[in-house]
Amino acid sequence: MDQALLDLYNAKILELAARVERSTRLDHPDATVSKESPLCGSRITIDLIMKDGRVADYGQTVKACALGTAAASLIAKLIIGKTVTELRQLRDEMRALLEGSGAPPTAPFEDFKILTPVVPWKLRHGSVMLPFEAVAEAAAIAEKK
Repeated sequence: MDQALLDLYNAKILELAARVERSTRLDHPDATVSKESPLCGSRITIDLIMKDGRVADYGQTVKACALGTAAASLIAKLIIGKTVTELRQLRDEMRALLEGSGAPPTAPFEDFKILTPVVPWKLRHGSVMLPFEAVAEAAAIAEKK
């Protein structure tokens, strides 16, 4: 198998994709956002609850490739307690990384460096960005309530 594919679908990404946390929708979220990648058909719906400006609870359903699912899984592990500003920062840093104009996300999101092998695979960027876009949008909606 091609080394670039082995790097892309490494054991950590496959492990994250196999065990998605917080994969149950919330009953009474402050915001719900659904996103779909028209290119590949990947979909995510996320629910979140904000309290005192921070994410208090999170739920999601993900139907995506291993890369998009791994991104959603990692977000689910790290999202509780984060602010709207931090979630926007994460989205923007991931977008810059994938576009080739930025480094991997910084603290408290340095674990997302695991997605660096996706950079040369432009057709995968849409699926990977779905959870970042959905979370930033939902947090902004919830913040306004």
